[in-house]
Order: sequence, then structure tokens, then C-alpha cells
Amino acid sequence: MRQEYLLRLIAGLEEPTDGQILLGGRDVTDLPSAKRNIAMVFQSYALYPHMSVRKNMAFGLSLNGMPRAEIERRVAAAAQILQITELLERKPKQLSGGQRQRVAIGRAIVREPVLFLLDEPLSNLDAGLRVSMRVELAALHERLKTTMIYVTHDQVEAMTLSSRVVVLDRGTVSQFGTPLELFYRPANLFVAGFIGSPKMNFFETASRGADGQDITVSGEGFGRPVTVGLERPVPCPSGTRLTLGIRPDALEIVAAGSGHVAASVDLVERLGTESHVHLHLQASGQRVTAIVRGNHPVQSGDRVDLSFDPARCHLFDAGGEALPRALDAETRSLIDREKQIRTSLSTEEETHA
Repeated sequence: MRQEYLLRLIAGLEEPTDGQILLGGRDVTDLPSAKRNIAMVFQSYALYPHMSVRKNMAFGLSLNGMPRAEIERRVAAAAQILQITELLERKPKQLSGGQRQRVAIGRAIVREPVLFLLDEPLSNLDAGLRVSMRVELAALHERLKTTMIYVTHDQVEAMTLSSRVVVLDRGTVSQFGTPLELFYRPANLFVAGFIGSPKMNFFETASRGADGQDITVSGEGFGRPVTVGLERPVPCPSGTRLTLGIRPDALEIVAAGSGHVAASVDLVERLGTESHVHLHLQASGQRVTAIVRGNHPVQSGDRVDLSFDPARCHLFDAGGEALPRALDAETRSLIDREKQIRTSLSTEEETHA
């Protein structure tokens, strides 16, 4: 609901109690909704059942008194972009879910807005159709060069569609950055647990002291201490409580007695190219997930060890805030390249607007 309220604030459908709303550097806080040139696409499609696709797409333009010829031009152009020209004379009840969503998007496109607001537009579609529509939305964004604010609870949609991601936790911004920034350098436990599927594994540990930019931690059931490198030195006296975060693909299943921590396998989900292995730690019973290659021989009931590269670990303080993780040169370069690409796309959108 907070995300929906945020969209309504931007669209001018709600009044803010404080602060400003800037659109393209212009203060629109007190500007009526009709004058903001913003288009919304809703989760429920919100199509008029008694109107054809053509009339649904043209309705808002007709209300604003736009000349008929210009309306027809815009509807035809949007229909061509969305590949729904042959559907223009049909009624919504004659359309599939994906086709209805295209019509809802088309109704927004014909307005030629400076900003699109999309409120979980794919959530009512089945899994296969969501994937194909996600690809279509990405292509549409590239073609239109118009800024889109896209609300979703699906982190895969957030990572694949976005130039920048805002992660909200109970109405507060937890982090704002490119998808790779959030993945490799989550600001806190909430972001770390939200970005990535399956979610990051967390282990409660205690510091055994810091040596320059390195912090050594140990946890219940850990066969040996783990030393994690940071980007810069951080005061961390021995005994300081820290959370160690490890993504499932960073966990390696090895022979019992040869890794960092002993575990037992509860379930193996074989997905083809990879397998998701669900385990519990023998010392604490804590449940963790590992991603291994699809033909890995691990079986349910196996007693194994989990091993991992400390360079792929994250550390979080007692308040849940991330310590400044050191990244290898290749990952830093990848993040920098993504920033450059995303910045270039944003500049194109501003120029187009």
C-alpha cells in the first residue's frame, strides 16, 4: 500500500503532508494531476468492458478534446508498437491477460507522457506470460526513451527491468542504486535478504578482532574462523556481534570434515542446469540454501560440509547495516560499466522528454 500511495503522490492523486515533488527538475507539488502529463498503468488493467480496444485507448484523449485525426494517429502508432493492431475492434472480454495488459499500456502510451507509473502490472499474469511481458516491457522502455517508475514485489522484475532500484522498507528508502550495486553491496540486512533468489543465508557470528582491513569472525559450528576483507578499516573489537551473509551460489558442498561448517541435506531441488540444496547446520539446526550444478551428486540425507570463499561474504553490524565490503577488480569494473550504461540511458530519457 505504501508503494501505491507513493505513486498516487507522484501522479497528483494525493497531497503530500511535507516536502516537494520534482519532475524533470520542476516543482509539481501543487500542480493538478491533469497538468502533470503522467500516465499510470494499473495491476487490474482498468479497461472499460463495453468499449472496444480502440475506444479504450482513445478515451482519455477524446475527453481532453484532442482532434480525431491526432487520436487515430496515436492509437495506430501505439497499437503497432505493442503488436495489437488486429485487436483494436475487440472488447476486453475477448482478450487474454497478456493482451489486456498490452491495451492498458497502450492507453498510457497514446498520452505521450513524460513519466509512466506502473503499479505491479504483471502480477495478475501466469509465470510464463510474466517472463515474456517482462522482455516486452524492457524493449518498450528502450524504444520510447521515457522514464518509468515500476512498483513490484518481485525482485527478479526489479533487477532485470530497472536502471535504478529503490528498495523500500516500511515506507523508508533502504537503498537506491543500480541492480548490481544492490546485489554486490547491499546497504543492510533487509536489502541483502530481498535482492537475490534464493535469498542470502545469514549466520550469527562474533568478531575475533580486526587486522587493518580484515575482520575475523567465528560462529556456532564453524570448524575454523573466517577472515573477511573490507574496503577500509572499521573498528571491531573482539566479541562484537556481527552477521555473516553468504549467497546460496557462494556456498560449496564438500566432504564432511573438509569445510567451514557441518550440515545435513534435507532436500535437493533439481532444476536442470542447477540444483537448490536445502540443508540444516548440525550444530544449530539453522536452515540454509546452496545452489550447485545440476548434476551434483548430493542427495537428501547426506552429511556434508559447507565451504565458501571469504571474499564473497558480507558482514553486517548489530544494527543490520553493512560493513564496507571489499570487491575484486572484475566486480568493481562490472558495477562501474553498469553505472555508465544506466546513466547514459537516463540522459537519453531526459533529452527525449
